Amino acid sequence: MFDLLSIGLKYVFVFIIYLFIFTIIRMIYLDIRNVDYGNLDSGAYLKLLNRIDSLPYNLSDSYPVEAELTLGRQKDNTIQIKDPYISKRHFRIIKDEEEFFLEDLGSSNGTYLNGEKIHDVVRIGKGDIIKVGELEFIFINGA
Repeated sequence: MFDLLSIGLKYVFVFIIYLFIFTIIRMIYLDIRNVDYGNLDSGAYLKLLNRIDSLPYNLSDSYPVEAELTLGRQKDNTIQIKDPYISKRHFRIIKDEEEFFLEDLGSSNGTYLNGEKIHDVVRIGKGDIIKVGELEFIFINGA
């Protein structure tokens, strides 16, 4: 009886392992499928690092950065996010002479660049990570 039970448990354990591997492969496939390559040209853009389907509000995968980009809860922002941890006007990115600068607009929870809270206007470059609330963006500059 014990031998029959141990053989059954072995098969159940192997089945659970295969199910886990299948789930991981499926998640990787869904992540790759949802990447939007449409606006990833030579310009600058912000790419969302969070999983879009885990957020309670709608966001795009990436946002192009032109001369100025603002993020906040108000409708007049370039990126409008209905998140309670994000201020009405949270931060802005400004392009000046082919360089980009990040400025916190007096947000209550702060803007973080590569893990450090910013207090003044700072220059950003390719690969910098900007965190606001629960969201993380990576700054990509293809120019």
